[in-house]
Amino acid sequence: MTADDAAPPLTLTLTVAEVFGPTPAGDDPLLSELAGVAMACAEAASLILVEGLEGSPQSVDTKSSATDMVSAVDHRAEAVISRILSERRPDDGVLGEEGTARPGSTDVRWVVDPLDGTTNYLFGIPQFAVSVAAEVSGTTVVGIVMDPSKRETWAAVQGWGARCNGAPARVATGRSTLATALVATGFGYLSARREWQGAVAAGVIPRVRDIRRFGSAALDLCWTAGGRYDAYYEWGLNPWDLAAGALICAEAGGRVEAFPGRLIVATTPELFGPFCDLLASAGATDIPPGPEPKFW
Repeated sequence: MTADDAAPPLTLTLTVAEVFGPTPAGDDPLLSELAGVAMACAEAASLILVEGLEGSPQSVDTKSSATDMVSAVDHRAEAVISRILSERRPDDGVLGEEGTARPGSTDVRWVVDPLDGTTNYLFGIPQFAVSVAAEVSGTTVVGIVMDPSKRETWAAVQGWGARCNGAPARVATGRSTLATALVATGFGYLSARREWQGAVAAGVIPRVRDIRRFGSAALDLCWTAGGRYDAYYEWGLNPWDLAAGALICAEAGGRVEAFPGRLIVATTPELFGPFCDLLASAGATDIPPGPEPKFW
């Protein structure tokens, strides 16, 4: 994606109600406050991503493997989110993918991925997003996934429903059977693990319509929420990969579950059982090779 293709974040002039939907009568005012803070964080980080596309080539390091990249933009975006949280919610806990981790003295913890889809971003593929979620007592109650390339903001508050650009989002209930389901997935960074995941995908693809792999777990969950996919599965995600997207998908009427072995499955309600049976028969519930990724 070129600088001319880049679009500014969506919610710079919008209210919480326009992004997350109207506040239900009698709802906890904390939820609206957290939603507003999440919006501010996602907006600021999205601006960093857009500015990075217009600047000089990014300095890049690696993490778990030579293919697991992290750029200066990842760090700058996380830093601006951390600063906003320090100013507006200084007593909350924070967990960010790029190393921000601090305990809090409240029941609130923020789970942040400042750039989900770093490889896509660095290769000029317009499939990346900022993901910000707020947990209260361990339960995700607010989630926002901002996609600056496509001018889309996905958002949900627990009990309010899910929205994309302010319009209600719903999973594609009743559209597909297992044989006609369009499925998304993702792969890990270690070669042996990708080989295993490829074998699982080979067992899945003859039994469904097709498989897509675009490289952003947060957007895969949101696209399932919006009916662009019928189902999504992936092994080994961390909280920052899925916290916001999982809430958005669930609030859109989807069923999202985590299984032993770090398998995440998100589908329409009626596809959940048949799709899980298919994944089990394809070996997705087996223990994959390589070290167990961290799960905070």
